[in-house]
Amino acid sequence: MAIQKLQPNFKFNEEQLFQLRQIVPEVFRDNIIDFDILYEALSGHIEDDGFENEHFGLSWPGKLEAKKITSTPSFGTLAEVKETDYLAESTSNVFIEGENLAVLKTIKKSYANSIKAIYIDPPYNTGNDLIYDDDFTETVEEFLKRIGSTDESGRKLTTNTKADGRFHSKWLTMIYPRLKIAHQLLKDDGVIFISIDDNELNNLRLVMNELFGEENFIGNFIVQSNPRGSQSSRDIGIVHEYVVVYSKNISNNAALAQRLNERMVAEYKYNSDDGRKYRLLGLRQRGGAWRREQRPSLYFPIFINPDNGKISLKQDEMFTEEVLPIKPTTKEDGSWRWSKKKIIDNINDLIGKQVKREGIWAWDVSQLDYLSKGNDDEKSTKPKSIWNEPEMNYQNAGNEIKELFGHSDVFDFPKPTYLIKKILNLIDCDGEIVLDFFAGSGTTGQAVYELNSEGRNIRFICVQLDYKISESKRAYKLGYKTISEVTSKRLELSSKKYQVLFFEGSDFLLGFRYFKLMPSNFKIWNNFTEVNISQLETLFSQFESSLIENWEPENLLTEILLIEGFPLDSKVLTFNEFKKNNVQKVTSDFCEHALFICLDKKVEDETIKALSLRDTDIFICLDNAVTDQDKARLDDKGLIKTI
Repeated sequence: MAIQKLQPNFKFNEEQLFQLRQIVPEVFRDNIIDFDILYEALSGHIEDDGFENEHFGLSWPGKLEAKKITSTPSFGTLAEVKETDYLAESTSNVFIEGENLAVLKTIKKSYANSIKAIYIDPPYNTGNDLIYDDDFTETVEEFLKRIGSTDESGRKLTTNTKADGRFHSKWLTMIYPRLKIAHQLLKDDGVIFISIDDNELNNLRLVMNELFGEENFIGNFIVQSNPRGSQSSRDIGIVHEYVVVYSKNISNNAALAQRLNERMVAEYKYNSDDGRKYRLLGLRQRGGAWRREQRPSLYFPIFINPDNGKISLKQDEMFTEEVLPIKPTTKEDGSWRWSKKKIIDNINDLIGKQVKREGIWAWDVSQLDYLSKGNDDEKSTKPKSIWNEPEMNYQNAGNEIKELFGHSDVFDFPKPTYLIKKILNLIDCDGEIVLDFFAGSGTTGQAVYELNSEGRNIRFICVQLDYKISESKRAYKLGYKTISEVTSKRLELSSKKYQVLFFEGSDFLLGFRYFKLMPSNFKIWNNFTEVNISQLETLFSQFESSLIENWEPENLLTEILLIEGFPLDSKVLTFNEFKKNNVQKVTSDFCEHALFICLDKKVEDETIKALSLRDTDIFICLDNAVTDQDKARLDDKGLIKTI
């Protein structure tokens, strides 16, 4: 195998280009797309009036820029923070401090098609919100310097008032690239949940229809978050907001299913012979469109065996009691909920009983509705579109903050853990990853901890930018300088809260690993614009090594993992059999091959001799750590990449 050069892949749309090459390879000339040929190749699918033909969809000033931002590289990497005492190396939970779009781009290769559920609570664009200024033509280093010069909230952002002619445009330009990458991160059966209010609900739906497909829209939940009513609106006291839900591919996605609460479970008060619990549901529909004249095909007699309650659609010497869907007291006609065919198919789940209603005894037919089938989990129900439980309101969320920090006003308008728990209980995400890239106070992380303490097995990735906190805020007075410090502290405190329960798996289901967005360890090439040739020679000399000055092996190791598509919780083991070099083996359950990484200044001859790779494994080392002769020997070992 030829030895390859390891470089960060800043060509962000490589996957799309690969797919296009498979479909129409003729449009690539010298690895560049010839758009005239592409137009000809697609001419059968394009309207005769050209590219400017009218179509349904959302457009705004800045949409082209939003698409450009999506494919612009971040030139960043992640560095792990280990000096704090609340981290857990064995956990798969991850907290990342950094600008979320840059972070999403950085982790995209490692987590593409890997996230089961995404929940985000983006800025609502109320007129007071500050919207991200996504100028990522600069490097991460320049970006981190830039956000040091911020407003009192710590954001180098622009106020987006309703008087601004581009009030909605700025918000759409901000959210579009983030949702685009979110779609790429979701598994095929993944689901995204987005909290939003009326200001951008309609625009969000249109953007989601474009990026996810209107056919993948699941629904809107109305959440009663403020029962007293917000006074921020001039005319209406707003008591609600929304959670918008889309699947990545609805044909691969199981229906949302709400687990039964204690009150619902209590209704299953009967025990069957095999130990299962069940409740009785009357088979008769009453009133409205369920009257006999409206559903004549569902009006027919059912016959009951009075000795054992079994039923039949035919009357004989055993099935003697005739029952019609008629209310005994008023003789009002109704209809059955099931057709004759469904009754025959499910006849063992029906029973006839004598019941007394309003002083009158009569035979009735009921369905035996079991809480579970065999050893299956307890049944669930369709979630209702309005969520008005008292645990949903902001006051309850403030109480949760107060329990951890001693004050309820450490964070403005946090979401309650009950909301996130309810969302995650709608889908089967055990053993899966939940992503929140507008992490805020860290509610999603705490909700995952709580669910895990109740028997679930969920991992989270939370991302939060280090906004500076105003000195007038409670959080600042308590010693927190940025929002990300509040986020990480809540993750720490809530992890400790559930750690005392000592539940099975708490060592890896609680805690988190802490990463920060940092500039890449690789030098970024800048196009030469000068006319002095000597300056060009200087430029080339600067790139004799592809790495920056004073790079740290541990940080470079993390970047190599991300470049090679390994997740952040990959297992890193040091090989003791290599005596003269530090060789680390990287493996992950999500990658079939392993990485063998040596970042020493010289790879010793003894190491080269002892190195043994499988066909799919990769050995990575510094380019100047091996001679040309060593490279030839390594080439016989398998796939080698040098830096």
